[in-house]
Amino acid sequence: MSHKENIDAILNSVERTIVGKREISELSLTALIAGGHVLLEDVPGVGKTVMVKSLAASIGAEFKRIQFTPDLLPSDVLGVSIYNPQQMEFEFRPGPIVGNIILADEINRTSPKTQAALLEGMEESSITIDGKTLQLPRPFFVMATQNPIEYEGTYPLPEAQMDRFLFKLKMGYPTRDEEIEVLSRSESQIPPELTAPAITLDDLLELQVAATDVVVDATVKSYIVDCATATRLHASVYLGVSPRGSLGLMKACQAFALIKGRNYVTPDDVQYLLPYAFSHRIILHPDAEYSGHSIETVLIDVLAKVRVPVIRTNSV
Repeated sequence: MSHKENIDAILNSVERTIVGKREISELSLTALIAGGHVLLEDVPGVGKTVMVKSLAASIGAEFKRIQFTPDLLPSDVLGVSIYNPQQMEFEFRPGPIVGNIILADEINRTSPKTQAALLEGMEESSITIDGKTLQLPRPFFVMATQNPIEYEGTYPLPEAQMDRFLFKLKMGYPTRDEEIEVLSRSESQIPPELTAPAITLDDLLELQVAATDVVVDATVKSYIVDCATATRLHASVYLGVSPRGSLGLMKACQAFALIKGRNYVTPDDVQYLLPYAFSHRIILHPDAEYSGHSIETVLIDVLAKVRVPVIRTNSV
């Protein structure tokens, strides 16, 4: 099958278990193809876990779930070395981070030390145990969730760790008709983990390689950098988007263009993905928040003020 056929097969497979979340499915797949990770912030019960399970099942990936709690230790995530008296040596038993698709459930409920254990793997695609480095399997994709309502007993992710996520997404509640469809499907729906894969892991790895070949015109690269720079210079912003954020947005645009069946990135791709890639990388001045400004209004202002390039699609 072609790249577009493989992408459509993944999205159609996810939609068999997730009702009315095509946009979130596309964005999650964009992050996966771009080699990034997703922070999913929403209230319980809107389908976050089912979304990740469905995505893993659609590509035949090994799915692991980590339920973060205050007493969780780094070794509970990474794994531990246990002495084997028969072999008279230590054996490493990998933790749940060693998988393809990892659901880090309620990541803000565990200690910063345990959070860092997960985030090291996200950044380096490897973990270090007893001075030895273990490469994580490919693809490696983390979708972390956190509840925006409950703050008691939580450990908010610091800016340096938020920056490790490519996107910050919100699923939102379904519409009335979508929720009725959810109730109807529940009577005979097959669990995501029992559905047949739509593509293979090798197919997905090919998609990741293909995304890197998507053309990004020099004017589009300049547009991305100008938008990032505008966040740093904005009067309401205390900390703007880092170069890692600019790079992440460009890679996301390449993956999104591939999903849409194009071999080039457009300024529209940048405008569409920018809020998802930049919103969690910005910290406002306290007085800006008191004045009623928000990160959303800052990004709207940035997109309105930065000049949009005009490119000829037939030139790429």
